[in-house]
Amino acid sequence: MLENCKSARERWGGVSEIIDRWLHSRQALLVRFCGLSDKKEFDEGDAETEENLRQLCQLLMDYVSAGHFEVYEQLIREGQEFDDKSGLEQARELYKEIDTTTDLTVDFNDKYQETDDLSSLVRDLSELGEALESRFSSEDRMIALLHTAHKNQLA
Repeated sequence: MLENCKSARERWGGVSEIIDRWLHSRQALLVRFCGLSDKKEFDEGDAETEENLRQLCQLLMDYVSAGHFEVYEQLIREGQEFDDKSGLEQARELYKEIDTTTDLTVDFNDKYQETDDLSSLVRDLSELGEALESRFSSEDRMIALLHTAHKNQLA
């Protein structure tokens, strides 16, 4: 039994590291986002804004990809391992909420990777900010449901 506990701690303790790295990338994304969204007007040909926007798009795609292809998978596996049917069901609903924001983030990235036209950037950043707020809230609830809820079982 002690071996099983140790094995579980080793297996799911790594999830904490993955989540920590991912949340750190969220923070970097938010810093870059806030730096851009503080502006109320953007000038065409502003090299600094264009570079900040390019970096925002890169951080955004890295963050979204890590969520979909690393973090959510680990959380679902953990819920399955602990046979947390209720948590998994709630996570499916949260995933649907998260997925709706993925389309908006990908569209934002595609648009600003292909254009120098910044005329709608203020509005687009506002929409992106609302989507990110919703996404982060759903992700945090998923972490609480499928990871934090099982921490006592790992001790």
